[in-house]
Amino acid sequence: MTLRIQRVYDDPTPEDGYRVLVDRLWPRGVSKERAQVDRWLKEVAPSNELRTWFHHDRTLFEEFAVRYRAELDENPAVDELRTIVAEHPVVTLLYGAKDEQDNQAVVLRDYVSMTS
Repeated sequence: MTLRIQRVYDDPTPEDGYRVLVDRLWPRGVSKERAQVDRWLKEVAPSNELRTWFHHDRTLFEEFAVRYRAELDENPAVDELRTIVAEHPVVTLLYGAKDEQDNQAVVLRDYVSMTS
């Protein structure tokens, strides 16, 4: 199993495998054709309340990660993502955030990797 993350704004590559968008909102300025998303799993994204609270403030990232993992513990969509990961040798989680280190896809990748 290979679970990768990538900005949805980056060009798709053959190495991406199965591409899953993990944002609650469709990213601005990206057409569905350009994004080449195989599955939009918005249900696994942080809740609107958590997303709004975090607002990509790096100083809040550690607390955001704790809260998001707590949401994931109760989120049935995680099982759907685990099924996707089990069915494909390479899965790339796509996200729209500008910050490539402190975003929900990083938390989600680590969460799924550690709990699978």
